[in-house]
Amino acid sequence: MPKKRGNGEGGVYKRSNGRWAGQYVVQTPTGPKRKTVSGANKTEVLAKVREGMAESTGGVVFDDNLTLGEFMERWLHDSVKGGVKAITFEQYRRQTRIHIIPVLGSTKLPKLTPAHIQSLYQRKLDEGLSPTSVRYIHAVLNRALKQALRWRFVRENVAAATDPPKPQTKTMSPLDAEQAKRFLDAARRDRLEALFVVAVTAGLRIGELSGLRWEDLDLDRKTMRVARTLSRAKEGPRYTTPKTGKGRSIALTQRAVESLRSHRTAQNKERLAAADYEDSGLVFCTPTGRPLSRERVDRGSLQPILGRAGLVPTDGNRITPHDLRHTCATLLLSQNVHPKYVQELLGHAKIAMTLDRYSHWIPSMGDHTARAMEAALG
Repeated sequence: MPKKRGNGEGGVYKRSNGRWAGQYVVQTPTGPKRKTVSGANKTEVLAKVREGMAESTGGVVFDDNLTLGEFMERWLHDSVKGGVKAITFEQYRRQTRIHIIPVLGSTKLPKLTPAHIQSLYQRKLDEGLSPTSVRYIHAVLNRALKQALRWRFVRENVAAATDPPKPQTKTMSPLDAEQAKRFLDAARRDRLEALFVVAVTAGLRIGELSGLRWEDLDLDRKTMRVARTLSRAKEGPRYTTPKTGKGRSIALTQRAVESLRSHRTAQNKERLAAADYEDSGLVFCTPTGRPLSRERVDRGSLQPILGRAGLVPTDGNRITPHDLRHTCATLLLSQNVHPKYVQELLGHAKIAMTLDRYSHWIPSMGDHTARAMEAALG
């Protein structure tokens, strides 16, 4: 009669070649799976079986055959899609399919190491990608492997143990007060004059300007509600919540109110003249009522206006629509407006973001602090 196996011995047996083998069952993403280990003697095999069973009961759901590429595709479909904006999903998918899978896609997920990922970063830098682009690859991998950890496919997020390249400082080209006046003067009678006035005086992002509806404005009370933003995904234009996930209310300047009223009059004429006008209530749109593209705002209006104003940079740093938002922030800070108010106007999630980005535009306090300390101490 064979000897009864002890607890934790699993299916341990001796093979015909004299070596020992053992089997145990683990839960994998596709269901229960029998695992086989082998060794020179029973004691060695028992240790391997017990270690494997401990991993299984500890909740780690290893699947030795699951590759990083297979996991990334599953993560994109099951976790990312529908949980982020369409354009963000497309960016994640692009980073995965162009940069991550071709290099590491065949690597087994449980065998992935920080060295694998660090090598990917260096390879992409050597191929000519900027540090900012490589950091975006890191962000995608880090988020995916965090999910793998939550799903208990891995013991640790190995991307967290890597050193992505340091970010590049983005060049910012805001206009000073005199330049802003010249720009707005040159924008007079441009079809999108009101858009540029609002951009400079209220600091909206280009997507927020493109998503603005007339119902969001109360020109009598000089207020505006920023409730959505326009993003362009593969499937077409999409309206989503602003970048921080919530809207904000803004007080309009008198010049913004006047330019918006003139813009509404001109838009009504376009509506009557167009046979195929698509009336979706947009404040800023094409002559047929359709959403504006960033290219149309930039190349079609902004750059010609900058040329008329004599504001085309000679150092190669091109002024973009987003620089009008920077202009709004720097003009306000130069007038000693509290950074907290600037943060709320721009819709930054935290005041630290405002201070980090614009601190060198805040006027120096000179000897105010020294005089205040002397007054406090008599």
